Amino acid sequence: MTGLYIHIPFCAKKCGYCDFYSINYNINTVEKYVEFLCKKINNLKTVFDTVYFGGGTPSIIGAKNLCKILSCIKYKENAEITVEVNPKSYKKGFFDEIFCGGFNRISIGMQSANDSELKLLTRNHRLKDVQDTLNSAKNAGFENISLDLMIGIENQTIKSLQKSLEFCIKNDVKHLSCYMLKIEENTPFYSKNLNLPSEDETAQMYLYLCEFLKENGFFHYEISNFAKKGYQSRHNLIYWELGDYLGLGPSAHSFIKGKRYCYPNDINYFLDNKEYIYLSDGGDTYDYIMLGLRLKKGIDLNKVKNEVNEEFFEKAEKYIKLGYAVLENNIFSLNEKGFLIQNTILSDLLEEIK
Repeated sequence: MTGLYIHIPFCAKKCGYCDFYSINYNINTVEKYVEFLCKKINNLKTVFDTVYFGGGTPSIIGAKNLCKILSCIKYKENAEITVEVNPKSYKKGFFDEIFCGGFNRISIGMQSANDSELKLLTRNHRLKDVQDTLNSAKNAGFENISLDLMIGIENQTIKSLQKSLEFCIKNDVKHLSCYMLKIEENTPFYSKNLNLPSEDETAQMYLYLCEFLKENGFFHYEISNFAKKGYQSRHNLIYWELGDYLGLGPSAHSFIKGKRYCYPNDINYFLDNKEYIYLSDGGDTYDYIMLGLRLKKGIDLNKVKNEVNEEFFEKAEKYIKLGYAVLENNIFSLNEKGFLIQNTILSDLLEEIK
């Protein structure tokens, strides 16, 4: 499996918590960017299994531009082709046009079904906009739809989270990406005195969310991702399963034949047709453990037994006894409680690689 990630860096405005690379929407820059991407893509010989348009706000550049870029990409007949959409960032007929253009998966940046929480997050949409977006996407023929949901929002409670989850169930959404709000240094929220839930309260919300979604037919296949049967994100699984992927655009990362590359967070660097920056070699035991323990299916201890110290297995046993992990058929995996302290567990285990 080989994936292609296209970064669309344009936004109408930057949300207070966002630390992804983005710039203000400018039609002239968009046109220049789309033309350059098409030229870049036309030189590729790879036939991709998945294509993912992320951002930024990909939908802001319009259906015509998105379809133009996609038409330059060589992809397999059954490829998963995703575009991120923010409510209120598209025009009438958008979903009909991109569906006819070859897109078959939508990821909608909802974050919450509570207008008060959306306002606190400085989102420019409200719940009605999310509902309208879902209706428009479904009417156009989209079935594979994912929603983003955030945990740990200012003043959020179990009750308000339940409202968001019930909205997802009511609309028969097939996939949910559920992230804990993290305040990064280079974001507007960093300098604000926010009334965020405590770590314990956020943990309780996460565990509640996991149980609620399980009861409603979702499989928790990755630390932050839940899907109905057959609707896991094939593109993101390429990242976590150490498959090859190519990233195009400022800030985009690639992993090709065991080597990691990136473009800097600079649109001019990309448009000047400069080369990727080499980051490091990858795909070793360290990466296998670090990424594999993000997945519910975990890691095969047979694959690491010659690469780790005996202390690794002792520590793994410790986390099993403490109720953070399970071992079945020599597969070691974290449960929901383990996902909550995943960084601590990883830091501990990764010390024991030879």
